[in-house]
Amino acid sequence: MLTVAFQGIEGAYSESAIYHFFGPKAKTLSCNTLEDIFEAVETGRADRGMLPVENALTGSVPRVYELLLERDLRIRAEVIFHIQHTLMAAPGVKLADLKRVRSTIHSLNQCEKFINRTQLKKVSSLDTASSARDLAAKPEPDLGVIASRLAADIYQLDILEEAIEDAPFNYTRFFVLGNEDPPRAQRSKTSLIFTARHLPGSLYQCIGEFAERNLNLTKIESRPRRNRPWQYLFFLDFEGHWQDPVAEAALLGLLRRAGFVKMLGSYPIATTPHPAESGLSQRQDGAEGETP
Repeated sequence: MLTVAFQGIEGAYSESAIYHFFGPKAKTLSCNTLEDIFEAVETGRADRGMLPVENALTGSVPRVYELLLERDLRIRAEVIFHIQHTLMAAPGVKLADLKRVRSTIHSLNQCEKFINRTQLKKVSSLDTASSARDLAAKPEPDLGVIASRLAADIYQLDILEEAIEDAPFNYTRFFVLGNEDPPRAQRSKTSLIFTARHLPGSLYQCIGEFAERNLNLTKIESRPRRNRPWQYLFFLDFEGHWQDPVAEAALLGLLRRAGFVKMLGSYPIATTPHPAESGLSQRQDGAEGETP
């Protein structure tokens, strides 16, 4: 049985993503920080790590890219998980009893229409799952929490409303991390980091290596280099496996033109689920993940 590390406490959305991908029998390991996920996999305390990379509404997680640059774990898979916010309360409390709702700023903002309609006062917190845990430990009859359905199950809170988010396309993309590359898939995506030389047209020429070979870029994002002011790292995803002949040629061209290149991994392409397909309890949907 695989042990998969995640950041947060039991009931976090990252833990829901683990059950969604690996199935309900996966063993999870709670970590305090994103750095701890890498450490757990590197030292063998976990077989895999579930790392949140970006959200369709709020964008990328900057610290993730810094860690992917600094550490040497490989991307084994990507997971696109539909985030569904659930309103929960202490047992016996009804929606009409609530005056306040607690969650993270992001989650509260993503449920603004529902909160305005029910005239609840927002109470911000640092974490969704810990908000649910704290409410279970100290029930308050006028307080609700927005967290995952998994959190409601774990902390035995009553579910008052489900799928209360404003946008139905609230997805988070995760990377599954491991110490080795995954088996080659029929349809793959490759992620890498590179720097462009400080010369006119350098970035254009680097990206041109992919355009000339008709390789589809699915993401490119720049981040400042922490040790060199006003210089930037570029994070790039393209469709294809690095061992495909056309991809190999593009990467060789990039190596000639770039100042620095780091491969993060080639892994199976994930599909974005339709919102209507994502309404199951994450402990029970049993989506098939990778083999150990």
